[in-house]
Amino acid sequence: MNIRLGLRQPRRRLAAAAAVLVGTAVALTGCGAAATQSGAKKVPLVVYAAEGYDANTVAAFQAKTGIPTQLVDDSTGPLLARIQAQINNPQWGLLWVDGDEAFAALDKQHYLVRGFEPKVSWTAAALRVIPPDHSYVPTGFTAMPAVVYNSQVVSTPPTNWLQLLQPQWQNAVGMNNPAVSGPTYPFVAGMMQYLGGVGQGESYFQQLKNNGLKIFPTNKPTLAALIQGQIKLALVQNSAGLGAAFQDPNLKLAYLNPVTLLPSVIGIDGKAPKQEQVEAEEFVNFVFSSAGQHQRLIGDPHGDSLFWPVVKGYPQLSSVPPFSSIPYQVLNAYTWGPREASVDEWFSNNIVA
Repeated sequence: MNIRLGLRQPRRRLAAAAAVLVGTAVALTGCGAAATQSGAKKVPLVVYAAEGYDANTVAAFQAKTGIPTQLVDDSTGPLLARIQAQINNPQWGLLWVDGDEAFAALDKQHYLVRGFEPKVSWTAAALRVIPPDHSYVPTGFTAMPAVVYNSQVVSTPPTNWLQLLQPQWQNAVGMNNPAVSGPTYPFVAGMMQYLGGVGQGESYFQQLKNNGLKIFPTNKPTLAALIQGQIKLALVQNSAGLGAAFQDPNLKLAYLNPVTLLPSVIGIDGKAPKQEQVEAEEFVNFVFSSAGQHQRLIGDPHGDSLFWPVVKGYPQLSSVPPFSSIPYQVLNAYTWGPREASVDEWFSNNIVA
C-alpha cells in the first residue's frame, strides 16, 4: 500500500479523553443488542481517529444509537501503520484523521467503501476535495500553515512567501518536520504546487534553510520556540496557532497567499463486515447532524475544534476567522499523496539534516 507511515507525534487531546483513550481501543459501555436503522443486529463499530473531539463525539454517537463503538485514538502515523498491518485481516471500520493524501492512497488500493455521501449542502471548498468516486468525505478544514508571531516583537509580519527569504528574517523562521508532523507535508507539497513543481519547491526550502530556517518536530515545540524567543515566525497549523493565542494574546496569525487547506477526513473500511459498514455510515451521518457538530465544537475548543465547516450554514467558533478571508489553495490528494514518501525523504536529507 502506498501510504507513508512515519510516526506522527500525538497532538494535545482533551485531558479526560486522553487519560483513558489515547493509543488504546476502548469499548464504550451501553452496547445493547437492538437493531440499527438497517434492521440488522448491531455489531461493534471500530473507529480509528486522531481528532481532539473524537472521544466525546464517539460517546455521543453511541448514546444516541446504542451501537457498541470502540475508539482507537492515536496520531495519524500509528493508525495508518495499524491499517497496513491489518490489510489481510482488517480490525477497523472507520478512519477519521487530518489530511486526505492517505485516503487517496487507500482508495487507489480499493480499501475504502465507494459511493457513499451524506445528504448535506457542501460548501464550494468542500466540493473541491470530495473524490469523484465518493470514497471519503471531508468533515472540516484547517489551514497549513499560518504564520504565527508575537506582536510585541514583530510589528510588521511578512505579506508573501518570498519575503521569508530576506535578511530581515534570517534565523527567525521555524516550521515542523513533515516526516513527523502530519499537517506539514501538505504545506510542503502546497509550496511545490504554488511555485510550479517539485524542483521549484525544493529550491525554495533550500533557500529558507540557507537563511537560517529552524526545524522542530511538531506544532507544539515550534510554538514553544516562538514563545521562548528562539524564532520570530512559526509556520504551523492555524488551529494550533489560534489555540496558543488563548494562552498568550500577543500571538497573532497571518495567512500568506496561498495557504493550503487541510481537511479532516472520514473513510469507511471497504473490507469490514457489511453491518459494520452500515453502522459506519450512520456514524458519518451523525457527525454531520446538529448533535454531532455540537460535539465537535465543544470537544477541543483550543485545538481541533477551531475548524471551518464544510457544510453551508454550519457554525464555527468565534475565534476562527471568516473563511472568506483566507487565501487558500487545494491540493489534489491523488497527485500529491503518492509523492509524500519521496518528498519527506528529500526534506529530511536536505533540510533537516
